[in-house]
Order: sequence, then C-alpha cells, then structure tokens
Amino acid sequence: MLRVKHLIFILISVAVCGTAAARGHGFMHQRLEPETLQYRVMFKWGLINKKAGTATLSLTHDAKRYNACMSAKSEPWADRIFRVRDTLKGHMTYSDFTPLYYEKIAHEGSEHKHDVVRYDYSNSSLVKADCTRKVYKKGELKIDEQRQMSSEGKALDMLTSFYFMRTLPFEQWRPGHVESVDIFSGKRKELLSIVYSGKVDLEVNGVERPAYKITFKFTSGGGKKTSDDMEAWISADNARVPLRLEGKLPVGKVHCILDE
Repeated sequence: MLRVKHLIFILISVAVCGTAAARGHGFMHQRLEPETLQYRVMFKWGLINKKAGTATLSLTHDAKRYNACMSAKSEPWADRIFRVRDTLKGHMTYSDFTPLYYEKIAHEGSEHKHDVVRYDYSNSSLVKADCTRKVYKKGELKIDEQRQMSSEGKALDMLTSFYFMRTLPFEQWRPGHVESVDIFSGKRKELLSIVYSGKVDLEVNGVERPAYKITFKFTSGGGKKTSDDMEAWISADNARVPLRLEGKLPVGKVHCILDE
C-alpha cells in the first residue's frame, strides 16, 4: 500500500514527461511557458473526506534549460500521524525535456532523505546516471549509498516523469495501450508502465472536463510490483495537465486534485 507521502510526490511524479530519456519517443512539444500548478491532497474513507496535504509544482526557464520544482507538505492534523515535507528539484533540456539533474529532499516522519541523480548521455546507446542516497535519523547520517544505473531506452525520475506524460500522444492511442519507461531514484531503478484506458468526462471542482484516463504500474527489474497501482486523469487539451490522481492506503484512499 502507498502512504500519503508517496502519492503526493508521485502525483507529479509519475504523471509524467517527455524527456530525452524519452529520446526516440517521436512526439514533439512546444516550449512550455513558466507555470505554477497547485494540488490539494484529500483523504477519503467512508464518509470522511478531509484535506491531508498540499503540493505545488512550478516550472521556470533559464538561458539553456527548464528548471522544475515540486514541494509537498501534510496538513497539521496529518502531521500528528506522519509529517511530510518534501522538495523535488530538476533540470531538463528545452529540446525534449531530457532530464539532466534530479534532487529529492524529503523530511518524512523522523527521517530525512536526500537523493541526487546526475545523468550522463555520453554513450549514445545508454542513458546512464550516478545516483546517491543519504538517510539521516535524529540528525545523524545512517546510510550513504552510491550507485550507477543505466537504461537502454528511456529513463526518467519522479519529477521529470510529470512532463513526459504531457508529451504522450493519447489521442492516437486505443484503450489498453501501454507505454513503459525506467525511473531512477537514489536507491533503485523501477519500470513505470502507463496503461491508457480512454477518454472520459471528469468532474473537477464542479466543472466537467474531457480527460484521458491512465493507470500507473510500478515494478522492479524482476517484474515484482513495488507499489500499488494508481489512476490518473489528464486534461484532454494542449496543456495536458494532471487533473486528478487516486491511490489506495491501508485504510481509505488519497485523491490529489488540481486547484484552479
């Protein structure tokens, strides 16, 4: 089962991005304007429907690249159960959202984790990355790991995957289509499979909007599930904004909903 913390940053994690990890994907994009997207995270269990946290995703430009940042935090009542303060940062190329750098600074409960992924495209047939993870408990460094990861095709991280989603040609797909991509973190490589369900009408903040429905499936190299499936709805327009994400908890569900 997924915890609230996973859903908050996966929301924008997974939902996805056209990156050079996405090289060869073939779907061209127009340069995105600077933007800020706000999400509310709702906990639902039976008749209970309560705000559990918020997430903010921003995109800015500099001379040579996109800069993305996502921050997430739990509400005061949820802090008493499990406190979350996460920040994800990343750099991507203008040409196709190729990820260049990824950093996750997470304060979750009593634990502080710091992941860094540095991408290397010097090998034309592989996407490689130097990945590190540091874990602090009660202010002391408990784990300091370094790994090298590689992918023969696409490779993303939990932040740039958001933009990958926004480049996918949903309008060309039939229900049941599956798009897969590797996801790097400071700890491991996972396979993200995006399963397309079709175009639907979705009510968001009292307004009905056309949306593409997809399901995210996470597995390890051996095909073992690493987390529960999640469902997402992406606006069926040029913006391709994630409108809603749903996932299960040990008790109830978490809904991440775009605030407009």
